[in-house]
Amino acid sequence: MVTSKSSSVNLRPLGDKVLIRPLTDEELGSKSPSGIIIPETVDREKADRGEVVAVGPGRWDEDGDKRIPLSVAVGDTVIFQWGDKVEYQGVNYYLVSESNISAVIEE
Repeated sequence: MVTSKSSSVNLRPLGDKVLIRPLTDEELGSKSPSGIIIPETVDREKADRGEVVAVGPGRWDEDGDKRIPLSVAVGDTVIFQWGDKVEYQGVNYYLVSESNISAVIEE
């Protein structure tokens, strides 16, 4: 049985859903080497990156016999398409299906 993995967030996504915390400007490195802050409108490629903070158990296979585990894990940095915006305890997150995650950034 595949169980849900989560960080310190007390939200448990269902099925193939993934809870993502968008990365801040500091985490994205949106400053130039001279310290100039680059606005998000200029640096679009970094606008859809985030950290996976919780994952669901996976979707059921076509027969409904077993779960298909997700390909992402808590702590992964991913490139994703925006999903449903969720505010929890004053922090904004995005809840997306795994199919809306384009890539895992391996650094």
